Amino acid sequence: MRLLHTSDWHLGRSFHGVGMLDAQRSFVDQLVSAVTENAVDVVLIAGDVYDRALPGVDVVGLLDDALVRLTAAGATVVLTSGNHDSAIRLGFASRLLERGGVHLRTRLADLDQPVVLPLGTGDGETPGAVLAIYGIPWLEPRLVAEQLGAETASHFEVTRAATDRIRADLAQRSAAGTVHSVVLAHTFASGGISSDSERDLSIGGVGAVPLDLFDGFSYTALGHLHGRQSLSPQVRYSGSPLAYSFSEAKHTKGSWLIDVGPDGVTGVSELTWEAPRKLAVIRGEISELLESAEHSWAEEAYCQITLTDAQRPAQAMERLRARFPDTLVLGFDPQGGAVKASKSYSSRLAEARDDLSLCCGFLDHVRGRDADDAEQSAIAAALDNVRLREASL
Repeated sequence: MRLLHTSDWHLGRSFHGVGMLDAQRSFVDQLVSAVTENAVDVVLIAGDVYDRALPGVDVVGLLDDALVRLTAAGATVVLTSGNHDSAIRLGFASRLLERGGVHLRTRLADLDQPVVLPLGTGDGETPGAVLAIYGIPWLEPRLVAEQLGAETASHFEVTRAATDRIRADLAQRSAAGTVHSVVLAHTFASGGISSDSERDLSIGGVGAVPLDLFDGFSYTALGHLHGRQSLSPQVRYSGSPLAYSFSEAKHTKGSWLIDVGPDGVTGVSELTWEAPRKLAVIRGEISELLESAEHSWAEEAYCQITLTDAQRPAQAMERLRARFPDTLVLGFDPQGGAVKASKSYSSRLAEARDDLSLCCGFLDHVRGRDADDAEQSAIAAALDNVRLREASL
């Protein structure tokens, strides 16, 4: 049996104001083709299917289309909810969808209710091995701790309670024959931390759970982090299929293919998705960026540009977009030149000699560049008009 592990589709998300629904449709096309070409039996989607709890109609339509096409290609789909999803809305009609091969695991009550699939026929006397696929949705500790009987409302305790339920069910099933297990979990897992010594870990303010909570499962398909990575041979993140921030510019987006037989997992391999648009993160002085052939590849990419000119160039965005039309983020990091003493705006107000110097000082404060002669003339003319207007009242 072959499984495909994916997660974090974030359907409906935009990229710095640019809609991504067409790019997400392209991903769905690649996914369906991969299922057919690689003879995938089960597609695992480990949460954050949508980008928000109330997705738009066209976004819901895209998920509907994806599920119809995946099941038509012969795959069973097992899907759990993430922190961006509404578990209740995503789990609607779950019992009806199971009849069509789509298994939703969005409720606590379903933690120990696996999707059971045969891996072998047995020998007539001994039942064949089976694969039990469990889903752990995003667990908000304050909301689920009491229901799970967790000691405290922490990510560690609620995840431990969830995996304890799964292990109890596995133990019962294993008494009747060979059972291999796959667990989907939408969570922040951190490797190399013992659950015996670290009860409540927080990294960067985000609650994390230790890797050994997933010990003993044949494979754990994680969602939540957007970079594809292996925490261990049996515990992996698939990452998001598309880049959703410029920090992901160097990511290679893809999924994992997992082969499982009567003796357990026999192999894990990479599957790569083609990005519809490249991301460019470039920096330098504006003249160099506009003239250098080195950056020609970025002309058709979404760009994040940081200008290093000593003073902010006039009409920087307009000039950059003449060459890089899809410049979405522009930043400034002045390098070289005279370094101005850092002054508070209140001190600038106190030092202003007249209205003109006050206005020019404001421009310098907010954009990091002195007003040029033309700008000073325009400001002076505006101030004169104000004075004339006030004198006529």
